[in-house]
Amino acid sequence: MSKFRFARTSLIVAALGLNLAPALLVTATAAEKAAPAPEAPKPDTVRPELFKLLDPAQIKELMAAKNYAEVQNRITQAEAMANLTPYETFVLSRMKVSLGSVTQNNPMTIQGLEAVLASGKLPAADQGDFIQALGNLYYNGKDYPKAIATFNKYAEVTGDATKLRPYVLRAYYFNNDFATAKAELLKDLEANTKAGKTPALEELQLLANTGAKSKDTATYLIAVEKLVQFYPTDDYWIDLLSRTQGKSTYSTRFALDVYRLEKAAVSKMAQEDYMEMAELALLAGQPIEAKKAMDAGYAAGVLGTGGNADKHKKIKAQADKQAADDVKNIASGEASAKKSKDGTGLVNLGYAYVTLDQFDKGIDLIQQGIAKGGLKNADDAKLRLGYSYALAGKKEEAVKVLETVQGADGRADLARYWILWVNRPSTAAATAAK
Repeated sequence: MSKFRFARTSLIVAALGLNLAPALLVTATAAEKAAPAPEAPKPDTVRPELFKLLDPAQIKELMAAKNYAEVQNRITQAEAMANLTPYETFVLSRMKVSLGSVTQNNPMTIQGLEAVLASGKLPAADQGDFIQALGNLYYNGKDYPKAIATFNKYAEVTGDATKLRPYVLRAYYFNNDFATAKAELLKDLEANTKAGKTPALEELQLLANTGAKSKDTATYLIAVEKLVQFYPTDDYWIDLLSRTQGKSTYSTRFALDVYRLEKAAVSKMAQEDYMEMAELALLAGQPIEAKKAMDAGYAAGVLGTGGNADKHKKIKAQADKQAADDVKNIASGEASAKKSKDGTGLVNLGYAYVTLDQFDKGIDLIQQGIAKGGLKNADDAKLRLGYSYALAGKKEEAVKVLETVQGADGRADLARYWILWVNRPSTAAATAAK
């Protein structure tokens, strides 16, 4: 699958609505000014000389005029004052956050946010926004360990464990901690499954990329299978089927079965897929299916052109002729199939009727073949019965049969994928993945 591009967080410090100075910034009273040598400033006030430097009205005018150098000069002078109280330090830190955000001085903004959060002076209602802003700056600065810790702190402080969760997961991924990313993503996927919730598209894409980056094929397949389930596209389907065929346990006898599912699931197959499906169908004694594959390839505009056009025409002519003969003689084959010692002929004949869209007739014959027994691979026939029901639009019957199909050679995978196709979401939902 194509590499997923992750969008950065849209958090902006300026969007927090940070005041240039906190609401509790006040001057000393006249009585306090006249009082001889006070021992210390009162809590949550600033001394007059500091207020003179950081007068909110003056700072507002300087910021509006973009005279940031003068604002910085005043902050520098204020920081040089001796014996700053915790509240005065808090006020200066808030000022740094404001100046740093408008001048895009991230180190200053981070320093200010860290100090504000550590001060204990920030109102509880504002803490979540400040933590979120700090985590965002860490994240965009690629300090992923600090971003993770800060986003998790947000969940702890606000009680909202979901809002910034996607960025925690991405931070693990970007920090190349694929083991943790995988564990956390699978944990969320399991929780969503238990709750009956649809997992987010981007989290499934992240899980797939985590599997790809760590060369963990099993994890990759879990992700792509879920993408096909909830956000099906041609690319996801083709990738899933291709990866399944790449499993060491996969049996090539299911090659035609794979193409049958691909043809049903995607809007257009590749030129070589239409050709191989047609050739495999001819070898399997299903010329009607071969003709349909060739016709679909021509209708899609991928066959009959290019350097292999002559080969396409030759296979199409062969499929057309054999299909016409099959249509004429199909009914006569039923008697001999029923006389056979095993049910193979009935299963094959039944599927031939399915390719003619005579689903009830075909399904009945496949069932008779399974009941007669003597099949080399009985579950192969059950798989084909299941997807014959699926192609007939009989969802409940299809799922019921397909759920019984077993086999580590690709058979059980295909049965599960047909169930995904049967239960596919609406076109509108699938479009969201494109």
